[in-house]
Amino acid sequence: MLVREESLLLDGPCGPLEALYLDVPEASGLALICHPNPVKGGTMMNKVVSTLQRTARDAGYCTLRFNYRGVGASGGAHDMGDGEVDDAEVAVRWLRERHPELPLNLFGFSFGGFVVATLGGRLETEGLVPERIFMVAPAVMRLDEKAPLPQLGRLVVIQPEQDEVVNPELVYRWSAELQRPHELLKVAECGHFFHGKLVELKDLVAARL
Repeated sequence: MLVREESLLLDGPCGPLEALYLDVPEASGLALICHPNPVKGGTMMNKVVSTLQRTARDAGYCTLRFNYRGVGASGGAHDMGDGEVDDAEVAVRWLRERHPELPLNLFGFSFGGFVVATLGGRLETEGLVPERIFMVAPAVMRLDEKAPLPQLGRLVVIQPEQDEVVNPELVYRWSAELQRPHELLKVAECGHFFHGKLVELKDLVAARL
């Protein structure tokens, strides 16, 4: 039986947040998926985001993806920073209220990688440690040194080697300087949007869930 995601409007900081939620019976975990740059047309329907959602679903996770403020049917206007992290925190709270017993996993693509890293640090300071954080082609140049990154849980960074949006060397340098255990996976012959490489992305993520 095919189970479809449920359309929702969450009560966000700047108005409604458009979301898609999948409730998996006897789930083994929770997955929040954050989409790429809203100014560049990023939405929760992005194909990389959709791939991450399906991968988490197939691993038995309840999933939630959403549009940041100012995207789709979500209220407000783009903030391109803390505002989108605030939106993601609202989504996490909503998900956790329904499944407080399940471990939380964060997935972020591009700008979403910045969002989940910042959110993970914020949650950790409040005593909620995500089990895993996946940063896919992450916009590490947006990370603020003033915002602590998560130090606990498993961190996986997946970076295309021919990324034309996020300079791979920035990600490699950030990884080399990161003072915490993590895994850096490089995807050869692959651009930012994983054209022709979505199956490889799914396999890399699925093996770590």
